[in-house]
Amino acid sequence: MEEIVFLNGKFLPQSQAWLPLTRIDLLYGWGLFETMRRYNNKIVYFDRHLLRIKDSSKLIAVNFPYPLARLRKYIEETVKINGFYDARVRLTILKKSGKTADTLITVKKYLPFSAAKYKQGFSCAVSPLKQGHGSLLANLKTTNRILFELSYLAAKNKRFDESIILNNRGYLAEASRSNIFFARDNEIFTPGLECGCLDGITRKVVFDIAERQGIKIYRGNFTLRDLAAADEAFLTNSLMGIMPLKSVENHLVGQRSPRRKFTNFFMEKYNLLLGQKV
Repeated sequence: MEEIVFLNGKFLPQSQAWLPLTRIDLLYGWGLFETMRRYNNKIVYFDRHLLRIKDSSKLIAVNFPYPLARLRKYIEETVKINGFYDARVRLTILKKSGKTADTLITVKKYLPFSAAKYKQGFSCAVSPLKQGHGSLLANLKTTNRILFELSYLAAKNKRFDESIILNNRGYLAEASRSNIFFARDNEIFTPGLECGCLDGITRKVVFDIAERQGIKIYRGNFTLRDLAAADEAFLTNSLMGIMPLKSVENHLVGQRSPRRKFTNFFMEKYNLLLGQKV
């Protein structure tokens, strides 16, 4: 059965969905998107995703197309039509001439990483491309993703799972599809937003968990050398949740502390929340 998507007020087969789209989004990559996980009959942190894309739309002159309650209903209807219990839901809003925007909702079956992969962790390359520190677009989830896609492609071609991206000052920014955290000597660190990273939804959840547990997380400028010296590290995004970082360019992370105390702690707390938050 062909996938059904929502586009501008209509439910259409995917093969027909792109025909009415305006071309300004293709010319400039002028749009925003949110990728969400539906699990246990709920979209995880649904409200946070919707608020982020609405707030971001104001910053790049994209007219937000619907009230949040109506948009939420359209997303839920698209999920219901496609019928997946565990799903990857993507909301895309694209710049259009005039006072409206194109709205596309797609739903695909989510194929989670295996338990063995979460135990093993990700291997990462280091991208040769650089993120602009302090860039407005770096902090937004836009459809202008050539930096991330080329970084990810280069990593996959070398058989790595992910690609770490530095900013143009040489500091850690993020990975191509995730945020970065690392720990050393019982302290946790992550790049600050000024480094050019996305303020990820799961990144914020880690902060929430840490605050409730009285754990301090330091935001700032950190280097690959800092990451290499870490006792442990992990990556976060809305689909995979929290993933241990095993190695960077084949150099193991955390040889001094293979137990991954903080990583396992946040994984456990996040997984408990996974089916509860909407």
